[in-house]
Amino acid sequence: MKRVNFYFRLLLSIVCGLIIHVNLFANNTDSLELYTPYTKISVSPGKSVSYSIEVINKGTTTRNEAISVAGMPYKWDYTLTAGGYNISRLAVLPGEKKKVDLKIEVPYQVRKGNYAFSVKTGENVSLPLTIRVSSAGSSESELSCDQKNMEGTTKSNFSFKAVLKNKTASKQQYALMAQAPRGWTVAIKPNYKQATSTEVEANGTKDITYEIKPSKTAKAGSYKIPVKAVAGSTSAELELEVVITGTYELNFSTPTGLLSAKATAGEEKKVELLVNNAGSSNLENIVLSASKPRSWEATFEPDTISSLEPGQTKTVFATIKADKKAIPGDYVTKITARNPEVNETLSFRVMVKTPMLMGWIGVFIIVAAIAVVIYLFKKYGRR
Repeated sequence: MKRVNFYFRLLLSIVCGLIIHVNLFANNTDSLELYTPYTKISVSPGKSVSYSIEVINKGTTTRNEAISVAGMPYKWDYTLTAGGYNISRLAVLPGEKKKVDLKIEVPYQVRKGNYAFSVKTGENVSLPLTIRVSSAGSSESELSCDQKNMEGTTKSNFSFKAVLKNKTASKQQYALMAQAPRGWTVAIKPNYKQATSTEVEANGTKDITYEIKPSKTAKAGSYKIPVKAVAGSTSAELELEVVITGTYELNFSTPTGLLSAKATAGEEKKVELLVNNAGSSNLENIVLSASKPRSWEATFEPDTISSLEPGQTKTVFATIKADKKAIPGDYVTKITARNPEVNETLSFRVMVKTPMLMGWIGVFIIVAAIAVVIYLFKKYGRR
């Protein structure tokens, strides 16, 4: 009976010791847990992957343990931070949890496949993670622009802001080119300084501005402007679009710019006029008319221009006839060319002069008057 009691007490002591040992082991090792919801992520080369990892202390004592990343693929960069600091050790109070941020930069030059690594803390606590690279890395470049289409008139300046991205693993020297319509100008400005080439670091970017000025004679419509960035082994291209809206403008004058003439009363003067479409849209049914002095006449040949394309000039002849009773002086005739879109007026001055015959008659009268005075003076002056 004594022997049975001895074995019983011995067994009880062993069981109690095991229980204490298990509790101590749990408090010192298994009480920590690492958790993140997404343990396998699929990305393309060159992307960044961010994990938010919780370090949970399920024990009854504070745990101050080292934390690290193991098995990270060769040439992959990562940072392990908490509270804005890079960390390598973390303390967690019992029953609490702390957040750790892990950011991984997947390189561009990488093969397609699964890449496994883990976050470790304590003695045996590990969080296995996998990143699947969905495609093989390439030696590509990318030229992008958020606003590739702009609209305006021929007087507008168009500024496109693009980003050149070097997706290769080495520094690249790019030649910058643009193919604009004839008469257009394109200023290329990497980092806001005009140049024909630029250098971009591996996996880096460069801001490029394309300042486009259309030709003054460009017609209304849509214009494509291809732009390129070319390096030795890589290139990128982008197509910009400028939409020119219609503008209506009319130039109206004489071939010499002289807007005056001389005439006598009742005389006709034929004036050559040039009508030019200085806008970017067709002008239809341009009617010519005149506001003239009373009793004067004005006619046009032709009096209507059916159509005038942008940049086109047509000749019109205006015939102005002075009033037969017009006295000498300056007379202004206002000539107008108009349609629903434009209304242009020029003032043409006609100086009416005395007829030659009337001038000679006046001279004769004056000479005759002088002769009479001399005759009378000689005849009666001595008396």
